[in-house]
Amino acid sequence: MYEQYGLFINGRWVSGTNSAEVISPVTEQSLGRVPMATINETNLALDAAYAALSPMREMGGFARAEALHKVANEMASRSDEAARVISLETGKPLAQAAREWVLATEQFRWYAEEARRIYGRVVESRVPGGRFEITREPVGIIGAFTAWNFPAALPARKLAPALAAGCSVVLRPSSQTPGVAMVMVDCLRAGGLPAGAVNLLVGSTSNTYAPIMDDTRVRKVSLTGSTRIGQQMIRDSAETVKKVSMELGGNAPLIIYDDADLESALDMTVAAKFANCGQVCVTADRIFVHDSLYEAFVDGFVARAAKIKLGDGLNAESTMGPLINRNRLDEIESIVAAAVADGATVALGGKRPAHLERGFFFEPTVLVNVSDDMKVFADENFGPVAAITRFTTEEEVLARANASNMGLAAYAFTKSPDRARRTVAALKAGMVGINSFALAAAEAPFGGTNWSGMGREGGKEGIDDFLDTKLAQIVF
Repeated sequence: MYEQYGLFINGRWVSGTNSAEVISPVTEQSLGRVPMATINETNLALDAAYAALSPMREMGGFARAEALHKVANEMASRSDEAARVISLETGKPLAQAAREWVLATEQFRWYAEEARRIYGRVVESRVPGGRFEITREPVGIIGAFTAWNFPAALPARKLAPALAAGCSVVLRPSSQTPGVAMVMVDCLRAGGLPAGAVNLLVGSTSNTYAPIMDDTRVRKVSLTGSTRIGQQMIRDSAETVKKVSMELGGNAPLIIYDDADLESALDMTVAAKFANCGQVCVTADRIFVHDSLYEAFVDGFVARAAKIKLGDGLNAESTMGPLINRNRLDEIESIVAAAVADGATVALGGKRPAHLERGFFFEPTVLVNVSDDMKVFADENFGPVAAITRFTTEEEVLARANASNMGLAAYAFTKSPDRARRTVAALKAGMVGINSFALAAAEAPFGGTNWSGMGREGGKEGIDDFLDTKLAQIVF
C-alpha cells in the first residue's frame, strides 16, 4: 500500500533504496514495505526545505491561506481513503479513523485563516521622531516528529501552522504508521506550495533524526512523543540552539465528585477511556470517585465496558481495536499483573481475548482497590486499563490529583459551578475538562505543563512557536 508514495523530497515522491515492513496490529501480517531514508536522502530533504524558505516567504499570508484551503478541500475529497489507511495501520475502528481525518482537515482550514492574521504592532518610541515596529517572521526550517497513535491529527497539528507561518517542514512520522502521512502530503501537492516546502522522511534515528538535529539551518523542532524522547530532544537541540515545542506523556486524573451526573459521567468516561484502545495521551489514567458514588460508578463502568466489541477496525461491529504492537501488549500485561500482585482487583478483563487468535488485542480492563503508588496509577499506562480509586474530600482529591510530574490534561464531573471553578484553578494541567473530555479542536490550544511538554498546538497560540518576533526602531 506504500508503493505509490514513498519519501517526499523537493516536491516529488522518491522510492528510496532501503525499505522496511509495516505490520498490521490486527493480523500481525505485513501491510507492505515502506521506503526508509538514507542520510543522503535526509540531507537532500533539508536542502530542499532551505531552498523553499524564500519562495514561501514571498507568497505572503494571503497566498498561503489560499493554498491551505486547497489542501483542506483535497483532504476532504480523500476522506474514505485516509480513514481506511488509518484503520489498517492502527487497527482503530473506522469511525474513529474517519473522525481523526476530519480533525486533521480542520487544522488546515483553521490555519489557512490564521495565515491572514499574523499581526505586528507599532509602539511609540521615546526617541524624538521615532517609533518601534514589531513584526512576526517565519522561524525557518521545522523538523516535525510525530507518534503513531494519531497518525493524521499529529502531523496536521504541525504542518498546518508551520506552513501558515511561512516555514518549510521536514516531517518524520512514525515508521509504524507512515501511510496516512503520505496521503496527507500528497494532498498538500494540491495546494501549489513551493517545491521543498514539505518533505516527508521515514527512517532510522541515525539516518533521519540525527541529521535534522545536527543541521544548523533547522531552527525549530516539534515533537509528539514520550517524555523520555522529549528529554533527549531538548538536550540535542541545545547544541544548535533550536526552538523546541513538544507534547509529551500524560497521566490525567479524573475526579467524580459526589454531585456528579452519574449516568452522563459513566457514558462519557467509558467512551473516552477505551477510545483508540486507551492509547491516548489525554485519556483518564487515574479515576478518583467519591465514596458516596464509588460502588455505583464501578458497577456502571463495568457494565458499559463489558459491551465493547473487540475486533478489526474495518469491521463495522468493532468498537475497540488492538494495541499498536507486541511490545505494547506485553507491557500492558505486565502492568496489570503487577497491579494484581500489589493488591488490586480485576473487575473486568485483564487478559488477551480468547476468541481472537491473532492481533495485539487486550480486553477492556477495569481495576479496583487501586492505590496511588501502584504503577498502573502512578505512571501513564497507555492501554485499555481503567484504574479506579475512591476519595472523601475535595481537598484530599485535588492534592492526590496533583501528585504527578505530568501535567497534560485533567477532568472532573460536578454540577456545581463554584466547585468547577475551584477545581480548574487548583489542578496543575495545561488543559482541564469539566463534564467533558472534548479538548482537542483546531480552534483551541492543546498542550501541557511540567513533564508533559511545552508550547501549544491549535488555536491562535499554535502559530506562535513558528514565528520569530523582530523589533525595528525607525527614526525620521
